[in-house]
Amino acid sequence: MIKPYNKDTSKKDEVRAMFNSIARNYDFLNHFLSFGIDVFWRKRLIRELKKYKPVRILDVATGTADLSIMASKIKGTELVGVDLSSGMIEVGIEKVERMNLGDRINLLVGDAESLDLDCNSFDAAMVAFGVRNFEDLDKGLKEISAVLKDNCPLLVLEFSKPQLFVFKQLYHFYSFKILPLIGKLVSKDSSAYIYLPASINEFYSGKDFIDVMERCGYSDCRMIPLSLRIATIYIGHKKS
Repeated sequence: MIKPYNKDTSKKDEVRAMFNSIARNYDFLNHFLSFGIDVFWRKRLIRELKKYKPVRILDVATGTADLSIMASKIKGTELVGVDLSSGMIEVGIEKVERMNLGDRINLLVGDAESLDLDCNSFDAAMVAFGVRNFEDLDKGLKEISAVLKDNCPLLVLEFSKPQLFVFKQLYHFYSFKILPLIGKLVSKDSSAYIYLPASINEFYSGKDFIDVMERCGYSDCRMIPLSLRIATIYIGHKKS
């Protein structure tokens, strides 16, 4: 199992500590290191989400609430964002308050694998770049399913692995050589941006992740590759 610091502690504790350490630089680095394309990816997820006309939406691993803020533009929505890192939630709350969205978005410190939320209470759930940080992926996906209403969707945005040979090599060089260097200079946490490409490289991609969703009880699963498969949106529905 890939962990941020590879100490004699749980992945969950290390992920929490890592995001607490980079919380204040997270938004800048996210957009800078992806050349801003991560914003496009999130908007693409929101376009899919809107098709379901959800009212109550759960944003798991919400981070600094970027996806929740985007989803709040869907008329009539109410959002609950949950994240393991109190540092990320703190930054998210500041952003939500600056945008006067406190009545629409409720951010909570919480564990995706043990959600303190009512079962069958959400019209949709979403996770952006968070599932690969779960300590127990199956448990996390099943926990999300438990709080969804029957037949309602889970939308997952996650990094995947490019397949075109030349692009694949360039992506690998950037991910393992350039990204950690810039991340270290800005965030002062070298481990965080070494962990990022390593965790992507180890994680499920494409049909393999669809298989995991189906194993965890989701039906009608499909995927939408983005930007030459740098990222992918996965969509599955809670079985009734």
